[in-house]
Amino acid sequence: MGGPCDGSIAATVEGAADNTRGILRGVPGTGLRGLWGRAFIPLDRYIDLSALPALHDEACLALAQMPVDYTGGSHRSMGIMPPGTEAQAITDYVEVIRALDDEGFAVFRSLADDPRSIDPAKRREETFGEERQHPLSRRQMHWLKYRHGVYFPWKAYVEMIPNRWWGDKADPTGKRFTRLAETLLPKTVAFVRSLPFKHIGRCNLMGLESNDHGTVHRDGDPAEQLSPDQFISFCPSGRKALYLWDAERRERCPVEALVYWFNDFDFHGVEASPAFQYSIRVDGEFTEEFLATLTRDFGGDE
Repeated sequence: MGGPCDGSIAATVEGAADNTRGILRGVPGTGLRGLWGRAFIPLDRYIDLSALPALHDEACLALAQMPVDYTGGSHRSMGIMPPGTEAQAITDYVEVIRALDDEGFAVFRSLADDPRSIDPAKRREETFGEERQHPLSRRQMHWLKYRHGVYFPWKAYVEMIPNRWWGDKADPTGKRFTRLAETLLPKTVAFVRSLPFKHIGRCNLMGLESNDHGTVHRDGDPAEQLSPDQFISFCPSGRKALYLWDAERRERCPVEALVYWFNDFDFHGVEASPAFQYSIRVDGEFTEEFLATLTRDFGGDE
């Protein structure tokens, strides 16, 4: 039996509930919320991995031909970083935008996809960036990086199935793969469609340049979590230094799998690597059969 961060399950857990509630059973000896008492769920044995080398070749060629966006860059101002790690964010774009003088804000506004949608007189009331009133344009992100030193961790961000609001990521209504994804990433699209989901509401590629780190953060407040977000992430290249951050023990727990699921209400980040690294995340609703299989294999004796 391994330690709490290798995905192993505790033999006994006091006060364990039924399998449904047991999904959110905490990882013994850690501050991680986890899944079924595990830090993460490796899915390699459930998914045919033979296609991954071809998907990696396809992704590299596609990234060389398509425009990419940035993501991250405001984790500190969002209040989703654990205490003591805030310096990882380096320069946060929300903090920069709030501090711009009138001349600087005019430049920022001029770089928006639709400058007329931004009222300079209401700049203190309106919000900018991810999950905010005015998403940043690619030009704004580049200007914030070049002129103000904003750190965007993920500089190769491709929304294969676009999603406006985080809370809608599992909702398939009105969503589909982009024409660019279907044209340049057909094998990846086919692989994603083969995954054990009833439906898919979001799919994106997230890459970090060499020597860049992914700031540690969480995607929701555990006090508000009723059930874990259902998603599958996979690494076609075979390398991505993702880790879960145990804020109580102040330790990193590496996620060592090519295909995996973890509780994204736990803090997580990405170690810097000397080479470009990326993964593809697919959000939706698992099939009943797949969830039952995971419950059988990881739920233990509840």
